[in-house]
Amino acid sequence: MTGTPPRDVDVVVIGAGQAGLSGAYHLRRRGFVPATGPDAAGRGTFVVLDANAAPGGAWQHRWESLRMATVNGIHELPGFPVPLADRAAAARDVLPPYFAAYEAEFGLDVQRPVAVRAVRAEDDDRHGRLVVETDRGAWRTRFVVNATGTWTRPFWPHYPGQERFAGRQLHTADYVSAAEFAGQRVAVVGAGVSGVQLLEEISHVADTFWMTRREPEWIEADFDVPARVAAIAGVEEKVRRGLPPGSVISVTGMHWTPWARRAQERGILHRLPMFARLEEHGARMPDGSFLPLDAILWATGFRPALEHLAPLRLRTPDGGFRVGDSRSLDDPRVFFIGYGPSASTVGANRAGRVVAAAIAAESAPLTA
Repeated sequence: MTGTPPRDVDVVVIGAGQAGLSGAYHLRRRGFVPATGPDAAGRGTFVVLDANAAPGGAWQHRWESLRMATVNGIHELPGFPVPLADRAAAARDVLPPYFAAYEAEFGLDVQRPVAVRAVRAEDDDRHGRLVVETDRGAWRTRFVVNATGTWTRPFWPHYPGQERFAGRQLHTADYVSAAEFAGQRVAVVGAGVSGVQLLEEISHVADTFWMTRREPEWIEADFDVPARVAAIAGVEEKVRRGLPPGSVISVTGMHWTPWARRAQERGILHRLPMFARLEEHGARMPDGSFLPLDAILWATGFRPALEHLAPLRLRTPDGGFRVGDSRSLDDPRVFFIGYGPSASTVGANRAGRVVAAAIAAESAPLTA
């Protein structure tokens, strides 16, 4: 589509996971309509661009053994309850159809698969238009709502000797099921919710070794709604200062989950310090002992997928983005849903409402 002029729209929403759909829903509630629809003329418009080939956001890529009974903190999309489902059903089988039904119910007309390459300013006017460049042409817009999440950016820490290890290394994003580790010696690295869940699961068929950089700080209180709200508040302060948001656990400590309790009861929840280095057939521990290993599962989290915003130069020297009330503090044309305090499903729904209200208050139809 080289040489094709950008299409005009008031708002571009990048990403159609929970955050993006929440933002689009609230834009609809404020009177905006899809730019690709028949009733767009003379009205405020938006377009939702999604890199996935099908609805469902990151849920369609989750491991098969992640069941509805064990998903962490699912909250329904605004205005549309999650259908009743067997708690033993795989989340990746239940939630993508729910997302697809949601898109159809509210006429969000998500454009996919569309890969966003870059977001640039059209000129030097900080209140001028932004140009969203994709593999299917460009959009010229007043506002960008970034809702790209983290799933496409798994974080792999580096340790000495990592390239020498002859066994298998994989990230949580690559995990399929415990069966592939049957009879093996497996190190699970990471103190997050997913790390503990997969540790417990794999331990039924393999010898497992749980490693974290620091001793986990276990919190006896349940990780309920008040605990999540407290976590969100802690992350909000960090992103306002332009610091990387980090993980919820870095703010709250480790809360006991059903699978953590099961692992504890079975004697699996025994934390080891991180190895000093990897060798061909295992890990050299800090005390000099050698731990033979067949596989390492890096449950080390994800980073926000924000490379396409690089031309706007919003990243701080600390590596984060300065965001307040889900809006860039350095470029008011850019909003963030699913980043920092709105990374939870509850937070994404609230942020969608806040962002749509701000955009509606400042909007007029985009003209060429």
